[in-house]
Amino acid sequence: MSGTSSHPTVPASDVTTSMQFRRADLPQNFCFGAATAAYQIEGQSFGGAGPCHWDSFAATEGNVLRGEDGAIACDHYHRFEADLDLVKDCNLDAYRFSTNWSRVLPDGKGQVNAEGLDFYDRLVDAMLERQLDPFCTLYHWELPQAMSDIGGWRNADVTKYFADFAEIIGKHLGDRLSHIATINEPWCVSYLSHFEGHHAPGLRDIRATARSMHYILLAHGRAMSALRALGLSNLGIVLNLEWCEPKDQEATQSPEMQNTLAMANAVHNDWFLGGIFKGAYPDIMLDGLNTHMPKGWQDDMPIISQNMDWLGINYYKRSLFSPNTGMWPHFDTSSGTLPKTQMGWEIYPQGLYETLKRTAELYSKDLPIFITENGMANDDIVLNGAVADHIRLDYLNDHILAVAKAAEDGVPMAGYFAWSLLDNYEWAFGYERRFGLVHVDFETQKRTPKASYHALKAALS
Repeated sequence: MSGTSSHPTVPASDVTTSMQFRRADLPQNFCFGAATAAYQIEGQSFGGAGPCHWDSFAATEGNVLRGEDGAIACDHYHRFEADLDLVKDCNLDAYRFSTNWSRVLPDGKGQVNAEGLDFYDRLVDAMLERQLDPFCTLYHWELPQAMSDIGGWRNADVTKYFADFAEIIGKHLGDRLSHIATINEPWCVSYLSHFEGHHAPGLRDIRATARSMHYILLAHGRAMSALRALGLSNLGIVLNLEWCEPKDQEATQSPEMQNTLAMANAVHNDWFLGGIFKGAYPDIMLDGLNTHMPKGWQDDMPIISQNMDWLGINYYKRSLFSPNTGMWPHFDTSSGTLPKTQMGWEIYPQGLYETLKRTAELYSKDLPIFITENGMANDDIVLNGAVADHIRLDYLNDHILAVAKAAEDGVPMAGYFAWSLLDNYEWAFGYERRFGLVHVDFETQKRTPKASYHALKAALS
């Protein structure tokens, strides 16, 4: 999921300064918002938060660019009022945030940190004061270190502790939240972090992968049960989905390439979609993982596949796949020749449209879909008090138009959240990759809305 390519130069004559859509182009009551995540913006060193596995991961040489961590981040813990003003002033309808498990329960269980819970009290109330719908994600990767110490997402007990955390948030905030997502991007939590080793805990182990891919969905299911028991609704999950295409287009119909695409989709999309919507994992994945799965995993599938009220999809890119004869999962991944973001990810709005169509047709049917993250990293600089991120402006515009086309073609689209409101801590890339609508000077914490922010604000006026 990473790369180091810089963005292409955009000729001045090709620069646009406004979005090409209006609210009327989207379905009635369509929700526009911006998204963030706790560890990436709040400041882990504030408010009595306990240590999380990203702290230890970042403190290990070679894991994170320049060894940077989320100790200060964007100091959102102290600056949230002004940051929410930026959301409101952009004419957005909602704000997607996450609750930091290690802030509320520093040991992952037991004694609640009252100061941490009070922060989310004040944060949600401040959203409501600004007439912003609070979209809460319970878990966006800040696993308490105490939970990591007992095996993290390889340990079924952690799924029970997570359900307890969900119950605490549900009881305390649930009646004020517009929507609740259980987990953000289970693919990243499991496969990226336990097979590819790019995120905390940084493992490269197939057995750990199989168990984490199952237990992160069991955590979702158990949290759903806990929230339902409180009488809460508007519950869902956020999946990062990837559009998969063959590298060799001429070989698309060959059995070998069809098998490769089936495996690529199974790894990136169908394991999670299948588990949640059909109570079943793809056979092509189980061929490689079954011997590593926990005993009796099949018994968990009814919990995992219980009904949801909405689905969140995060989309960033397409990838091209080709077969290999090496070890499981038997494919190679590459990118094509389209312009790329600072992450090295191809800019391909058509992939968002295709992903939405595929998901609705194969899995979610009439369930409302929110794009809960979509955005791009760019090497943004402040020049004369402004940030001319016109490539991001075009990126957002083109992807929102893809959402509008999907809605026109029958996909039940309910909302779009830009990633991200602020430049922030971009995990293994530290503070180098900037995704924000708003530029953050990490030395002074000064916020500077970018051209994309102003264009989005005008389009939504």
